[in-house]
Amino acid sequence: MHIPQNLLDGPLCPVTAVVSGLCLAGAALAAYRSAEQPHPLRFAAVSAFIFAAQMMNFPISAGTSGHLLGGVLASALLGVPFGVLAVALVVAIQAVVFADGGLNVLGANLLNMAVIGAGLGGWLRLGLLRALPPSASRLWIATALASWGSILLAALACSLELALDGVVPLSQVAPAMLSVHALIGIGEALITCAALAWFGRSAAVGAISDKRGFAAPVLAALLIALCLSPFASPLPDGLEAVMAHYQVLHEAAPLFVTPVADYQWAGVTSEWLATGLAGLLGVALTFLLAGALALPLTRARTA
Repeated sequence: MHIPQNLLDGPLCPVTAVVSGLCLAGAALAAYRSAEQPHPLRFAAVSAFIFAAQMMNFPISAGTSGHLLGGVLASALLGVPFGVLAVALVVAIQAVVFADGGLNVLGANLLNMAVIGAGLGGWLRLGLLRALPPSASRLWIATALASWGSILLAALACSLELALDGVVPLSQVAPAMLSVHALIGIGEALITCAALAWFGRSAAVGAISDKRGFAAPVLAALLIALCLSPFASPLPDGLEAVMAHYQVLHEAAPLFVTPVADYQWAGVTSEWLATGLAGLLGVALTFLLAGALALPLTRARTA
């Protein structure tokens, strides 16, 4: 759901940048003050997994693909404030290093995927956990519904931005975006529940601060980035398909050249190897930067 470079322009870009910046500052403050904080290694590992998982587009229907957003998963594994920061870091790295999304629309992408996808999606999951009657399946029902809902909320926000910017009228873009992302949301729910079931067993129950929870996400991220990402679906994702349908999707020159644009390592003749190496770089970079971000935010716990 990355809005491409120059699809949005005008005052909406700085407005979304300011709103996203304020929300991320609030998330950072909430993370610092949180009574339950993830270990820096766990934060880094989950962030790296989100990066790798977003490389894996899966086909849905009508020549369209989708990929994990990962907001609810990040919030479930790290807590909502840290989940927002993890997805925001991934989106920023994708834009700056891999030319995925563009810098002028970075504020909108952060708002849609991090603030709404991980923030509102994470709160929706917590609300459902409180509202649903106690049962063995309550965790999975709440997680699945919140994951699906987070995709629709992000798609609706993206539709509003496109309409406000005059790209496509809301009466046209909203039904198209919501219908295709309702299908993508099913994949989001299934992947989120599967990942939560796997990663949840790798740490002490109810203890997101346990650093033992970092090994499984790291191994999964490395496997996906290096071995599985070359087999991702080449079909356009939901947003690209909708924009192509309304003939408003166009290629824009990047603001600067990066050797790993479009997740392809420049100069490597093998497409499989070029994608795998770019993914490996992204996982390593995300892990290192996430660890560096988590250290000052968790110093209250480690002091």
